[in-house]
Amino acid sequence: MTKIEEVLEKLDQIISECRSKQSRIGYFAILYRQVTRRVRDGILAGEFEDNPRMEVLDVLFAKRFIDAYEDWVQSQANTESWRLAFEASKNTKHLVLQHLLLGINAHINLDLGIAASETMKGKELQAIKSDFDQINFILSELVDDVKANISKVSPIFGWLIPLAKGRDEMLLNFSIQIARDGAWKYAGEYHIDPNKNFQIQDRDKNIAALAKKLINPGKFLGFLIKIVGFAEWKSVSKTMNQLDQVAAETLKKI
Repeated sequence: MTKIEEVLEKLDQIISECRSKQSRIGYFAILYRQVTRRVRDGILAGEFEDNPRMEVLDVLFAKRFIDAYEDWVQSQANTESWRLAFEASKNTKHLVLQHLLLGINAHINLDLGIAASETMKGKELQAIKSDFDQINFILSELVDDVKANISKVSPIFGWLIPLAKGRDEMLLNFSIQIARDGAWKYAGEYHIDPNKNFQIQDRDKNIAALAKKLINPGKFLGFLIKIVGFAEWKSVSKTMNQLDQVAAETLKKI
């Protein structure tokens, strides 16, 4: 894949498979397709600092998720961060938001730094910082709006959001802002280290540990999750449709 339209075609295929299999990986995939569409539209509108380079970054970034998904479907090894996210998708006890954040955890905390470095291979990494931040801004705005509008598929979680007053990330021990900052730091470390395999393996161990905390956040949060999950929609395809609608409406405003 070298073009963003090829990425979108592949994401369409993954989403179709998730619908037919009722796979909760579809929750992340459907949001990610909306992000990719927004990046494509931004490229066409000339929004980014370097639009051709942004397409390269977007393709390399998306390819890491697509490759991880295909490896998992074929029972082949990939990163532990993605394996945990995919395996968790089989479990009905996790919240919709947990599934989304498990995907975001692997994709931002591990994949984004690698993709940024590979885009700037042989060049100064700092030159891509503005476009790197722009992708993170789009993702962050989308996740925040999904959380704010999740009440239809997750009524109790939707009720908790206003009460949390900006501290809702504590419910699942995950901050996309911290993930963004960590991803840029890792991009720099990966970029200058000739031993890329070691960098990936070492980083993957740390990000997999975060995934395990998202999956098993402790007794108190686990109790809250159980209560929230009781009222969530059980239909994967219906939930995917609602997430797609919320994401599309959000990205029109960004």
